[in-house]
Amino acid sequence: MPIGIIESLDHEARGIARQEGKTIFVDGALPGEKVEYASFRRKPKYELAHLVKVEEASTARVTPRCPHYGVCGGCAMQHMDPSAQVAAKQRVLEDSLWHIGRQRPQTMLPPIHAIPWGYRHRARLGVRKIPSKGVLIGFHEWRSSYIADLRSCAILPPHVSVLIEPLRTLVDRLSIGDRLPQIELAVGEECTALVLRILAPLSKADEALLRTFADTHDIVFYLQAKGPDSAYRFYPVPGPRLAYDLPEFDVSLDFRPTDFTQVNHAVNRVLVRRALRLLDPQPGERIADMFCGLGNFTLPIARSGAQVLGIEGSPALVERGRQSARSNGLADRVEFGVANLFECTPESLARLGHFDKMLIDPPREGALELVKALGEDPPSRLVYVSCNPSTLARDAAVLVTLKGYRFVAAGAVNMFPHTAHVESIAVFERA
Repeated sequence: MPIGIIESLDHEARGIARQEGKTIFVDGALPGEKVEYASFRRKPKYELAHLVKVEEASTARVTPRCPHYGVCGGCAMQHMDPSAQVAAKQRVLEDSLWHIGRQRPQTMLPPIHAIPWGYRHRARLGVRKIPSKGVLIGFHEWRSSYIADLRSCAILPPHVSVLIEPLRTLVDRLSIGDRLPQIELAVGEECTALVLRILAPLSKADEALLRTFADTHDIVFYLQAKGPDSAYRFYPVPGPRLAYDLPEFDVSLDFRPTDFTQVNHAVNRVLVRRALRLLDPQPGERIADMFCGLGNFTLPIARSGAQVLGIEGSPALVERGRQSARSNGLADRVEFGVANLFECTPESLARLGHFDKMLIDPPREGALELVKALGEDPPSRLVYVSCNPSTLARDAAVLVTLKGYRFVAAGAVNMFPHTAHVESIAVFERA
C-alpha cells in the first residue's frame, strides 16, 4: 500500500498528502505524519483514502476518549489533541480567507474555546428499531445512513449520555417504537427537553411509560407529529422553563426545543462577550442585528443602552425575541422585524434607516445580498459571526473591495470540539 506524508488538514479534517501531482485526502491522518493509506475513490486530480497504519505519529495524536469513535459520525477529530484542533481550525479560517476571498485581517484574534467534552446541549439523535439488534439511538455512522449503536456519548452532557441506555429500553417498550425515527435534545438552565418525533399516535400505555420515564430521569418530553412547529410539551405540564442565560448581560432567553440556539453554551457566552467588545455599542447609537434569531446578540447589545433593530426571517423566532425583550425589561430599546435577508436590496435596506453599527450572524449560506446592499451611508463598524469560513471569505471580499471597509480582525470559534466545523468572528471598519 502507498505511503504518504501528511502536509495539512482540509475543511473536513482529512489529512492532505501529495503523490505524483495528485492530492490525497486521508481520513484520520494528522499533519506531519507518515502514513500508509488505501484509496477508495480515485479521480484524475485527487483520491479519497482510509488510514491503514501510522508509520510516524504526530505529537498531536491522542487516544480517542469515546469507544464508538471511528464508527459514529458525530466526531471527526477525537484522535487530535483538543488544543491542536483549535490551532488547526484557526489555520482553516486563515486559508479560506486568503484562497477564497484574497483577504487577510490586520490582526488574528485568539481562538475562542472552552471545555471540549460534554458540551453539546443541542442534538438530533436518530432512532431505529431493528428486530435482530433491538433499538439503536445515536448519530449516523461515519459516511453512512445507518444509526451508530451508541451506549454513551462523550460530547453530550453526562446527565444526557447516561440516558441513552434507558431510552433504548423505553423505545423498545413503546407500541410505536418502530414509528419513532428521531429524538431531539435541548438542554436549558432549568430542564432537559427531549422531543420525540412520532409518526403514529401514542397509546394510553405509551403515555404512562413516558410520564414515568420523565419523573424518574427528571426530563421534559415534547411530542412532534409533523414539522418543527408541531412540537408541543407533553409532560410535565406545567413544568420548568426551557431557557438559557447570558449572566454577564443579565439576560435570559426562553426557547422552544426545536428553535435554533447555539449548541455550546459555554462557548456562546464567550462569543457574545467578544462580539460586544468588538462592536463596542454605546448609549444612543442605533445598531442592527441581522439574522438575529431569538435575540442571542440583540438583547445583550440593548443592555449597553443602544437602540437595536433585530431582523430575522422566522416570524416564530421574532415573536420569541419580543417576548424575551419584555421579560428582560428591554422592550423600550429593542425592535424586531421579519424579513428575508437573502433577498435584501439596497432599497429594502435603506428603508430600515441609518445604523451606526451592525452585527451579522447568518447561516452557512452567508450574507452576500445583505453586504452587497450596503449603500452610501453604511455602518461605521460591522461584526460578522460566521459558521462557514468559505462564505465569510466571499463576503469579506465584497466588504473590502466594493464597500470600502478595512478588515480589522478575525478569529476562529471552536463551537463544535472534535468535529471539523469551524465558526469564526470578524470585524470590519469603514476606512
